[in-house]
Amino acid sequence: MIDVLVIGAGPAGVVGALRAADLGARTALVTCDQFGGMAANDGPIPVRTLAHAARLIREARQLNQYGIQVGRPLLEYPRLLARVREVVDEARAHSTLREQIDLAGVTVHEHAGTARFVDRHTVDTTSGLRLQAEKIIICTGGVSRSLSVPGAELTATHSDAWSLTSVPASMLVIGAGATGAQVASIFNAFGSRVQLFQAGPRILPSEDAEVSAVVAAVFRESGIVVRENFGNIQCFEKTPNGIRMVFSKDSKKHIAEAVLAVMAVGWIANTAALNIKTAGVELNSRGFIQVDEYLRTSAPHIFAAGDITGRLMLVPQALQDGFLAATNAVLGPSLKLADQISPIGSFTDPEYAQVGLTETKAREAHDVLVATIKFDSTTRTIIDGRTNGFCKLIVDRETRKVLGCHVVGERAVEIVQAAAIAMAARMDVDDLAHVPLSFPTYVGILGRVAAIATRQLRLSANRQVIEAQNYQTVEQVSY
Repeated sequence: MIDVLVIGAGPAGVVGALRAADLGARTALVTCDQFGGMAANDGPIPVRTLAHAARLIREARQLNQYGIQVGRPLLEYPRLLARVREVVDEARAHSTLREQIDLAGVTVHEHAGTARFVDRHTVDTTSGLRLQAEKIIICTGGVSRSLSVPGAELTATHSDAWSLTSVPASMLVIGAGATGAQVASIFNAFGSRVQLFQAGPRILPSEDAEVSAVVAAVFRESGIVVRENFGNIQCFEKTPNGIRMVFSKDSKKHIAEAVLAVMAVGWIANTAALNIKTAGVELNSRGFIQVDEYLRTSAPHIFAAGDITGRLMLVPQALQDGFLAATNAVLGPSLKLADQISPIGSFTDPEYAQVGLTETKAREAHDVLVATIKFDSTTRTIIDGRTNGFCKLIVDRETRKVLGCHVVGERAVEIVQAAAIAMAARMDVDDLAHVPLSFPTYVGILGRVAAIATRQLRLSANRQVIEAQNYQTVEQVSY
């Protein structure tokens, strides 16, 4: 029996296995697929490569503006897919985590098949492997959620979309959260006629409302048909040329047809094959593994980390979860989950990103000042011809701390990383405004909006002083 078994070789599992081994535990890592999990094989790395290709197509169309004469860009999709495979293979081959895992003495079982608990300490895999461990960390991630409507089996998942061998002429994307928006944006750039459906009142519902509105507007300008509050899906039907979605709104029947329909309506925990009840592991009301502040499950010797807990389903948080879960598994409960500054962004066109509170949430608990600068008034965006978007800072008037930053537009994700660092360092907006950021740069936009916020706060304070002085004068005269 080994000390620690980690199930799943995504970011959480890899860091968890490495941390356990570093602490002296005899550790094994088992995965049904290749090392790296969804992040490497079906997530950020391949998707970011496709998004980069979409960016290159957009930039090629701009070359005329800069006096560069070229022909119309044509996408050779098989060559792009070959490049995606090259990138994934190269990223895996040069993974410092894989090198560290091997040097730490972790036993890695790749392509072991699906893991399944046979008792509280024993896991079998469909390849015939049996592993027993004192402590177990579950890091099997999440999978796409489907809808219970007739014909749902005719739809594709986001994974299916990324693995297409050709660009479909038309596409329905159902669900306009981060995944759906990314699918719609990339395939729109590749030439598909895309219809994006959102059941709620706005796309990207977890983003600041202004971000959602601007992204929707730019999507529409680019040719994506955005349908918010579209109604209820009745069924999907096969057609000679693809698929038909039948939906209703206000008692009226509507139809949308395309070559392909992609379902992007959220995620569920990847627990179906684990037989976790045998291990005494319970799920929460959302269907994810229930964990405490130490990432310990209802079975005290079993921990869970990453997407399978249903918290922030992002790579950086998965890495942190893996470290924390392994530390607590080996040393006993000692490290607790803590509120963290977590920047979030997506490589759509336009990009969007956020860190901290939305304006709506901030106003619920703070007296806030909101400073915004539009991209059509910033030098670098004008130079690059990418003037759609804005950068918004939300500041607490009393403490002058930055409560949130929201960006839409070119390099939004990078801008928000700088804001996240400032927030994590507990810089106030005045400190941020005084950092001499290079000009003209995208991160420099953050400095400009911080300077705008600082000036507004100063002017507001001056007005309050003048008003107070005037009030005192009136009081003295009255007396």
